[in-house]
This record gives sequence, structure tokens and C-alpha cells, in this order.
Amino acid sequence: MKASHSFLHLLWLFFVQIYASSDLPICKESDYHFEYTDCDVLGSRWRVAVPNKPDTCTGLPDPVKGTQCTFSCSEGEFLDMRSQECQKCSGGTYSLGTGVAFDEWDSMPAGFISHGMNMNIADIYTNCSNSTWIPKGDYIASNIDECTSTLSYAVSLKKAGTVSFEYFYPDNTIFFEFYVQNDQCESTDSEGRWMRTSEKDWTPHNLKLNRGNNVLYWRTTSFALVGSAVKPVLLRNIAISGVAYTSECFHCKPGTYSAKPGSAHCTPCPADSYSNKGATVCQQCEVDKYAEAGSGSCKRRPACTTSDYFYTHTPCDSKGQTQLMYKWIEPKICSEIVEGTVDNSTGGSVKLPASGQMETCPPCNPGFSVTNTSGCEPCPHGSYSNGTACAECPVGTEPVVGFEYKWWNKMPDNMRSSVYSREYSDSARSTGWEVAGEYIYTTQGDLDSDYMMLSLTVPGYRLPHSVAKDDERSELSRISFVFETQCTADCTLYFMAGYSERTNDLVEHWSGTTRKQSYSYLVKSNSTVSFTWGFQRTQAYSEVRQYSSDFAKMYTVQITNVVGGVASQCRHCALGSGSASECVPCPPAHYMVNGTGVCKSCPPNTFIRADQTVGEAACIHCGPNTHSNKAHSACVSDCRLDLQSTGGGEVLQYDFTPLANITSFQSSPRFTSKGLRYFHQFRVGLCGEEGREVAVCVDNVTESRKEVRGYACQSTVVPSEVRGQSVVSSQPFTIGDTLIGVTSDTSLDSIASFESAFITKSNLPDVIFYYRSSETTQACKKGRTTTIRLRCDPTVARKDQITLPSKCSEGTCDGCSFHFLWRSLYACPLCTESHYREIVSACIQGIQRTTYVWQQPLQCTGGVSLPAQTVSACVTLDFWLKVGVSTGTVAAILLISISCYFWKRTRKLEYKYSKLMMTAGDKECELPAADSCAIMEGEDAEDDLIYLTKKSFFTKIKSFSRERSSDGFDSVPLKSSSGLEMEMS
Repeated sequence: MKASHSFLHLLWLFFVQIYASSDLPICKESDYHFEYTDCDVLGSRWRVAVPNKPDTCTGLPDPVKGTQCTFSCSEGEFLDMRSQECQKCSGGTYSLGTGVAFDEWDSMPAGFISHGMNMNIADIYTNCSNSTWIPKGDYIASNIDECTSTLSYAVSLKKAGTVSFEYFYPDNTIFFEFYVQNDQCESTDSEGRWMRTSEKDWTPHNLKLNRGNNVLYWRTTSFALVGSAVKPVLLRNIAISGVAYTSECFHCKPGTYSAKPGSAHCTPCPADSYSNKGATVCQQCEVDKYAEAGSGSCKRRPACTTSDYFYTHTPCDSKGQTQLMYKWIEPKICSEIVEGTVDNSTGGSVKLPASGQMETCPPCNPGFSVTNTSGCEPCPHGSYSNGTACAECPVGTEPVVGFEYKWWNKMPDNMRSSVYSREYSDSARSTGWEVAGEYIYTTQGDLDSDYMMLSLTVPGYRLPHSVAKDDERSELSRISFVFETQCTADCTLYFMAGYSERTNDLVEHWSGTTRKQSYSYLVKSNSTVSFTWGFQRTQAYSEVRQYSSDFAKMYTVQITNVVGGVASQCRHCALGSGSASECVPCPPAHYMVNGTGVCKSCPPNTFIRADQTVGEAACIHCGPNTHSNKAHSACVSDCRLDLQSTGGGEVLQYDFTPLANITSFQSSPRFTSKGLRYFHQFRVGLCGEEGREVAVCVDNVTESRKEVRGYACQSTVVPSEVRGQSVVSSQPFTIGDTLIGVTSDTSLDSIASFESAFITKSNLPDVIFYYRSSETTQACKKGRTTTIRLRCDPTVARKDQITLPSKCSEGTCDGCSFHFLWRSLYACPLCTESHYREIVSACIQGIQRTTYVWQQPLQCTGGVSLPAQTVSACVTLDFWLKVGVSTGTVAAILLISISCYFWKRTRKLEYKYSKLMMTAGDKECELPAADSCAIMEGEDAEDDLIYLTKKSFFTKIKSFSRERSSDGFDSVPLKSSSGLEMEMS
């Protein structure tokens, strides 16, 4: 019905045009083109003529019945709209039949749309309008900044079809996804939309498309935050099949040709030939010019130099001799007859040196033996060699299995070399490294920006029989190599490791000239079986080779515990009890006595080094407040410890169990030059026994999902709505996989805590956890270290209140030593009786209450609890007041009596003194005579008088208080010599 309306509308326009343009000239074939109307419900349509420009001519052909909607042409054909029949494409052109192809990218083809957008959910100010895909001639390249760039193309298919393209995706710091949305806006499955990194050069990709409307999306987002150069994603040769028809053929692009009519694709021109657009044959370059395969023009050949050839050795012959061979770098582009420039020191082109010089073959590598043909073959299992002949390992020993390459007469079977071109061209070069006897070195590339790649692949790892498996033992194998580089530009040597060449991750790199040195890398997972070295002379692109003399050399490569490896030596091992007497591991906490198979016990609280199990030096004492695990392969902490308080007082007990779970925290935000906000995220598993949960940091940018595990690790995270996740994590590495000790000292085992950044006024000491990572880097040759300082802070109830040094906002100032302060209530010591006091209430109605409260400020947690309130009987204040009054009254009476007694004695003394003075006045110079011989000198007659007369107590008091007589003397009773009383006045 829709098609009928469309047809009537076109007819109406047709008659209107005839009426309105009666004065216009008759249309020629060049003035119009044919189109089909939309298909109706019956699958039919009409062919109508449409003017190229409106109101320019009249007399268009009448509409005619079109082909069925399911009609299509084969590959190499196009639909001639005039005859509505399929015709073959002419020479120099091609056609996909029911599809379209895009292989020229001088400009953005019609229908393609590219736009940039900001996917950072926390940043709305970054301008990404210029972050788009850029045509580069033979391909289109993605952006390399932190914005998200999308390339889209909409197509309507009349039947189910396919989309195919080639991509190059070398950088795993970029998200790259391809997905399709249909007319219901439904996307392809979320798993298949993520592209895998390219293993070598261009990678093809195909996807089926459903009938109807389809929108194709290619989207990239970069997360390169370290400052390294980002390599863009490249696309080329996009082809879509399933469209209704193609009404024209496409011309072959320069550098390709199609010789026969009806071609479905164009063929690249071979080397040293070229072609223009729409060519049917390639033209040969002149003698003094050259061209790479698929070139649209020829270049003049430069004069040959010493950088255009290399040398290598032939395999050893039966006499143990090898030939020194010189070869031109292929494809050869230089000319031996072209004269050099004035500044060429050689004065002209160099000739290839003569080959065939005989030299003595180097010995075989350790673990190999010489064959009858002077070749090298591996020794059988259980034997060893130094490179000459194989010998059986003696009883009580086991072979040290692995690979050690130090003689380079031929490329080892498990190693290969290749060349990656920075411009991603289809280079014929395939050899990037060549053997040279004592070393293997990089050859010259087509371009100075090419990557010279050397790969080593192993099947897996197996620990020796004398080594026990243990969860704490992270080292499966160790790869070591000795190398050097010599550079005049910005050369870089890269070392990568991973599951395969496709999923390799960068481990370390060295820039510029480096002296001869060694490097070791620990293999911790059986999934790491591929190792790659890549050497690039310069990142700057140039068609002229300027730095061909720069090189990298590899002298030795050694890897241990390899499945299917060979042995260069045997070592003693403990023997089992079976008849076979096979090697067995020493019992836990035992080391092997050097030179024997005898196992001897280590001292208490020690662990056995993973890389050394022989000799007493293998027993390493655990650090403070740690103990060895069950397998005695590492030291662990149960999160509890006792520390002496400051000043040598009481012992503080700690329990960090509430802090033992995995804790995550972030650094302060950082920004790239484009404004993308990112963080350094840290994950910490503080302590725990066997089976504890470890901290894990992942890389979720690519499909490899690299993981690192340990006590502490770091990764870079970007808040971004990409890949269906709110956070993108990349570049993980461990900053602590071994616990060294737990103490309040500010240094331990050559690790110093950043005390100046975490100054405290508390009288409680900080508890510091010390960790070390076994991974070494060029910057951290001794590995990384981490200190976590736990500080008691009762005001912080959260378990993840972790701060970084103010001077080092990333947790480290040098990238090797990390320091953190963890403040928490759970970092306080356990409470004891000394942390609370008692408060006794007043006695109320015979009851007294005792309440216990914490000392303030409280600096403890857990431990003992506050005792419950106690109640006891007591006596009230009224009772004690009565008792006090009574006691006071008695004491007052007694005091008065004693006062009176002493007053009386004072009066007697006063009287005696007065009498003596009076007597001395009447009879001067005459001593008074004694009244009685019965009274001795110094005695008191009055005392006898008082007590002998036996007067009552009140009578005595009365006698003390008699009034004096008128003459001033008291009436004092005296005793005469006859014993009678007489009174003197």
C-alpha cells in the first residue's frame, strides 16, 4: 500500500513537471538517473527516473515495473538500471554484487559519521568534539586521547548479510569495541563486541547481519595515563554484503589492479611495481627506483650502506665448523651502483662482504649434547650436560630443569623473531633478530620506527620434586636475561609477558643506551607462558633510515622449572622411603644439608626461602610479632600482638581482626592533559593466617584481565561508563606480597616508616606493619616496600579511614616505598582494668552504690568490659553524728579535768616559790630550816596532806578554789611536827 502511494506521488510529480516545464529542453541520459521505489507487501517495486538537478529538463522516461526486491547480482557484477540486468564489471574495477566496500580512506566516505564524546561520569567539562577517527589513506585511525571516539555507518539490508573488516589493535591501554544495532536498537551480545588485541599485523573480523536496518559502531576509549605514547586502532577494507544491489562498480585504488572483467576484488601490485587508480595492470619501476608491494608510485633507490646488510651463522657441519654469512636486508631497496652523497664517508655504495668464512662452532647450550652431525639435541629426562655430553644424575640427586641459552649458533626451537611495522604496512620483513654466536642481536628494519620482536614460548612449569607446593609460595619460575643496547636516538627495549603474544603485558622497558646488565622476572602463574622482547629505534616516523646502526643484544636467557626443559646440573635431594628412592621434599621447617640429601630441622619460628632450600642460610627468622605458617614457607600474623607501652609500663594487647578484611582506598584525584580524572586505587589485606583473603588488583581493559595478588596492591582506576562498568581498572602491580614484621619501631629490615608525615601527640605508640614485594623494576631494583601505620583514634569508627602522606599524594614519593596511616577505633589496644575507675555514691537509707566508668579520653577497644554496678549496705550519717557528739562530750570532760589538775600543780609551785622568797627576806644570809625532818628536800607536804586526810573529790576541788586572805596569801593547811593541822594566815 505504501509503494502504491509512493508510485502515485511520483506520477503526480511527473505530470506537474510536464505542465510546469513545457518550455524546458528534453532530458538527456546524463540529466537523470534511475531509482527504485520502496517495496510493497508483495515484494514488487517500480523503476522511476529522477533528474540530477530539478527544473533543468523535461521528458523523463515513464516509470516501469522493477525487478523483484529479492533480486541481486553476483560478485563482480552490477545492476544496469536501464536494462535492469546484471552486467560484469570492466577491467580496473570490482564489485561485491550485493555489497559495498570501503578500502580508500583519503577522506571520510559518504555514510560514515565520526564523533567524540566524554565518557567520564564525573567530568562534564572536557571537550571531546575533535576526538574523531581520522582517514589516513589506506586506513582510518582512532583517536589517542582520553575521549571516546565512535565511527558509525548505517545500512539497510534486503536480506541477511555480513560485515567484514581488518583491524590493528596493538595497545591494550585502549578499549576497542565493535557492535551492531538493529532497527529495534538491540545491540550485539556484550561479550563478542570487545575486540582482542592483534597478535601480528592486521586481524580480520566477520559478523553476520540480519535483514533490515543495521547501524555499525566502532568505538575506542584510551586509558593511557602514564605518559607513554598510545598506538591508535586502525581499520581498513570494510565490506558489507546483503544490500539490494549495487548499480556501479568501484575503481581499483592506486597500488592495485584487476586484469579481468567481473572481478570481486583488486590485486595488490607486487614489489618494485606500481599502479594508478582503476588500473588493469601494474607498471614496473625503473632500475634505479623501487616500490613496496601495493604501492601507487616508485621511489628512488638510496646507496647501499653497512646498515643494509647483516651477518649470521650457518648450522654446524659434521666437522664442527660454521660459516659466517652476510645477507642483504630483504626486501632490498638500496642500490650497489648508485654513488653516495658528498657527506657519505664511504664515497659510494658498499658491496656485500664475501661470505663463507669458516669458524669453529660454539658449544651447545647447557642441557644439550653434540650429535654426530655437530648439531645439538636435548638430553633425556633425568640427565644433564654442560653442552657436550649427557650424563645421568646420580642417585640422591635431581636435575635442575629449565632452559639456558648462552650460545647462539641457531635460533632455539621455542623462540622466533618478527618485525612489526609502526605504520602497519604489509612488510615482507619477518626477521628482527639474528644469531651471532655469543649473542643474538637486532637487524635493521625497513623503517627506524619498526619493532624488532623476539618471542619465547614455554609449555608450562613444574616445581622440582624436592620443593613442596604451598599457597604462600608465589614463585613458579624465574626468567633472567643479560642484555645491552646502543642508541643514538630515542630507542627503547621492551620486555613483555603473558599468556600469548596476543595477550602480552608490558613488564619493563629501558630507554636509550644501557650498559650490559641482567634482569629477572618472577613467574607466579601457569598462565604466563609467553615472553617477548621488542626493540624500537625511534618513535618518530620517517621513510629515511637514520638509526640503523642502533641495536639491542641479548647474551643469555635463562628460565627455570620449565615443563620439558633440560638440565645443566643436578642437585642433592631427600629420598623417599619407596624402593624407587625418588626425591621428595624435606619435611616442613627442614632444610637440606649442603652436599647431602639429609634434612635438618630449622630453628623455631623460621621459614624456608623459596629460592634456596639448601644450607642453614635457607632458614629465615620471622620478623617481630609474626610466626611461620604450617608449611614454613612464609611468616604470617594472626592479627593479635602484645607491645610494651611507652616508658616501659604495662603491656598493651592488640586485636586487629576487625581490620583484617580486604580494604580499598584511593589517592587524591589526578588529571591528564585532556582533563580526564583518575585515581590510584589501593587494596590491602592487613593480616591473617592460612587461607586468609588476599588483596587482588585487576586489569579489566582487555580480555586478558591480568590479576596481581598480595597483602597490598595498586591499580589505576578511571570512573567511566565503558564496557558496562562504572570503573575502569588498569596497570595493577603488587606493593607488598611478603609480611616482614609488625612492631612499633620506625624501621625494620632496611624499611623505614615515613614518621615525619604522620606526627602524633598521643602517648600510645603506632603499630606498623612492614611488607615487601618481590617484583623488581628498573626504578625499584630491590623491589617495592609498604608500611601501614595503625593509629588508635576512638573518634573514627570506620574501618577504612586511611590517609596518604601530604607530601606524596600518591602514597609514595619515589614509586618504590609506599606509606599509609590507618586511623581507627580498632587500632586501639584492648581495654584492661586500668582503663576504668569506680565512683562510690553517698549512703542513702543504708544503701551505697559503686559505679564503674571509663577513664577519659578513652584509648582502648574490646578487651574487658565495664563491671556491673554494685550495691552494699552502709550506716547513715545520723548514727555517726550521735556517736561523734557522745565521744566529743566525754573527751571534753576529760580534757577539763586534766586542765584543772595541771592548774593546781602550777598554783602549788607558785606558793612554794612565794614562801621561799618571803623567808629569804626576813633572814638574810640564813637558810630556812626544815619544818620537819620527815619531809625531804623536793617533796611536797601538801600532797601528803591531801591524800592522807582522804577528803572527797568535791572537797578537794573546793580547797583548790579558796579565796585569798586580806593579806594576799592563801590559807594553806600545814602539817606540824606533831602531825596536827594548824592554819596560818
